[in-house]
Formats: sequence, C-alpha cells, structure tokens
Amino acid sequence: MSYNPSQKVLEKYADVLVNFALGSGKGIKKGDVVYLACYESAKPLMVELRKTILKAGGHIISSYQPDNEPGRYNLSKDFYLLAQDHQLDFFPGKYLRGLIDEADHMIFIDSETDKQALKGINPKKIMKARIAFKPYIEWRDEKENKGKFSWAMGLYGTEAMAKEAKMSLKEYWEQIIKACFLDKKNPINEWKSVFKQTNNFRQKLKKLQINRLHVRGPEANLWIKIGAKRIWQGGGGRNIPSFEIFTSPDWRGTNGWIKFNQPLYSHGNLITGINLEFRNGKVVKSRAKKNEKLLKEIIKTEGGDKVGEFSLTDKRFSRIAKFMAETLYDENIGGPNGNMHIALGRGFHDCYDGNPAKLKKKDWKNLGFNDSAIHSDIITTSPRTVTAFLRNGKEKIIYKDGMFVI
Repeated sequence: MSYNPSQKVLEKYADVLVNFALGSGKGIKKGDVVYLACYESAKPLMVELRKTILKAGGHIISSYQPDNEPGRYNLSKDFYLLAQDHQLDFFPGKYLRGLIDEADHMIFIDSETDKQALKGINPKKIMKARIAFKPYIEWRDEKENKGKFSWAMGLYGTEAMAKEAKMSLKEYWEQIIKACFLDKKNPINEWKSVFKQTNNFRQKLKKLQINRLHVRGPEANLWIKIGAKRIWQGGGGRNIPSFEIFTSPDWRGTNGWIKFNQPLYSHGNLITGINLEFRNGKVVKSRAKKNEKLLKEIIKTEGGDKVGEFSLTDKRFSRIAKFMAETLYDENIGGPNGNMHIALGRGFHDCYDGNPAKLKKKDWKNLGFNDSAIHSDIITTSPRTVTAFLRNGKEKIIYKDGMFVI
C-alpha cells in the first residue's frame, strides 16, 4: 500500500535540513548558494527544500536525477555494463571545480529505488569509477576546512528501502519521522538539545587525553589508537539524523579483530557477515558471507585497508529502534547495546584539534589521518565494552551496555 508523508512533516523536514543542518547547526544566510541533489522519488521533499531555501534568501543549484526502476530502467547498471576504461576514468574536473567554487552548502537526499542496482557488476569497475572522483572529495574537504562549505544528508523513504528493511512504507516513514523529531512541535529545538548533550560527552572524552581504546566483546577484540591532536565530533548537522560520537583515529595503531553483525550496503550491493583482522593499522584478513569480492576490492583501494573513523552511539540519545537498511540510520541505531561502527577509508579533517586549513597533505599523513577515495561505514550492534588507556597511564571504561559511562 502506498504512503505519502504529510505536508506538515515535509515542511518540518525541510526546515531542519536548511535552517539547522547546514551551517553546522546555524542554517543558511541570505545570498548563500545551496547545491540541492535529489532523485525523482524524493520530489515532494525537494519541492519543500526549494521553498525553504528561497524563504531563507538562498540561491539554488539543482541536480534532479531519474530513478532506477527495477524491471524497466537501471541507469546505474547500464553505465557499468557499457562503459569502457576511459569512461570509467572520466572526471568532469572543470564542471565540478566550478560547482565547488560556487556552492556554499550541499544537501543530498538519499531515496534509492533499487537497493542492489549493481548486483553482478565487476567490483573492480565500480571502484575504478569511484577513485576517479577523488579530486572532487579533496576540493570539497579543502573548502570545508576553511569554514566556507557545509553539507547535509537526509533520507526519503521508498518502497524499495522499506521492503529491504522488512517494513511497510508507512512503518518506514514512522521511523524517519521519529528519528528526525518531525513528530515534535519544534524539531530544531529538539536537535539543539541532543547536540548539547552529545557535546557534553565530546568534551569529557577530550579531557580524558586518551591514548588507545580497547574494544572487547563476544565479537571483538580490537585496539584503536586515537593519535595526537584529535577531537571527538558528534552531530553538527551533517547527517540528519545523527546521534553518534566519533573521531578519526591514527590508523597506524589499529590491531586485533572484529565481526560485524549488520550488513553493509555499498556501491549498489549488499555485503553481509563481515569479519576483519588488523595488524599494525592494516587489514590483513577479511571475510564476508555475501559479496566478499566487493569487500576485498574496497579494501584493495588505496587507503581502503585502514580505519578512517571510529564511532559510538549511546542508546539513550537515539530514536532509531529498527534496522533501516540504510547506513545513515543504521550507524545511529539505539537498541539494547547501542552501536559501534568503524569506517574503512577516508578520515575526517574536522576531527583535528586545531585549524585544518593550515595543514598540508604531508601534515595529515604524519598525524595518521587516513586518506582514500572511499569511506565505508561498517556497523555492529553486538555487546561490547570500550576501555580507554589514558596518556597518564590510567585505564577507564568509557562505554558499556550501549551507553557512555564518563
């Protein structure tokens, strides 16, 4: 049975994304340029986003793309079936350079109509095309580091998403509405309250002066080195919803093993049963029950065998109660054990304790911030205890039973 969110919900959703998520919680200013990227299935939300941007005095650059339609059209797959090597390597540099120079903000709305659109495609071709766009990521990061660019990502529920999560579309949207506080009178005030609470834990983590973390549980025995000049981040508007607290660790100090009980939807494919083993910062063993070849191609990508992010979600904050088959939501799920995820690939420059605009590539490398064309979040909701080994030689449990205990 079809379902459409109410006009009031869409208005609140657009308000949160434009007037809160962008600008790191401050919203856009008059005259700002917003690059708005949506697929046709998210048209109702795109309409409200346009209205909200215009009311705020912003300018709009739109990217409105056709959906894949299973059984009829699969534009994503067509590209990989037909593209030759030179087409996989093509990078529209002049266009994308101009776009980054022009835009002050970006909103992307995820609304997939085929969760496994690239099933059966050679993983090497997928990664080859992804690597070609690395300069675009670097340009965006460079402008963001200067405080001149912000972005936000949201979700528009589709039948395909709901089916993958084993829910009706109405049930799926109920999760979106609840997770984003769209059931509240003033969602932005709710988000400000959550970020105030997560900021309290961020500051506590910073004051601890952590050297290493030890993640221990039935499915993990993993060591993470935090590294010098690190801070913890949480929320800030980039993802809506976002309840996680994360940092970009020094990849060189990752050792041990971990199993992930949640699936990874990556590059139009589903990967399940992921097990990773690290030694001296690199993945030395990797397994998956499904789509192991794609997992290994991700890891083969430059920087894809190293950790770029370590994240924990406190179950007391999260309003996400069910598996959503979307990383944006699943990496923020609550439940009895909260969740933890690590990302293979690119680290986040905003986890640097200082002005990131002053650092050069060699500085990021010397600090152990991982660099890559990819950023693949892999999630576990199994029980775990996280112990911090502090620079003063003391130990302290910081996370247990799905909650921070600091």
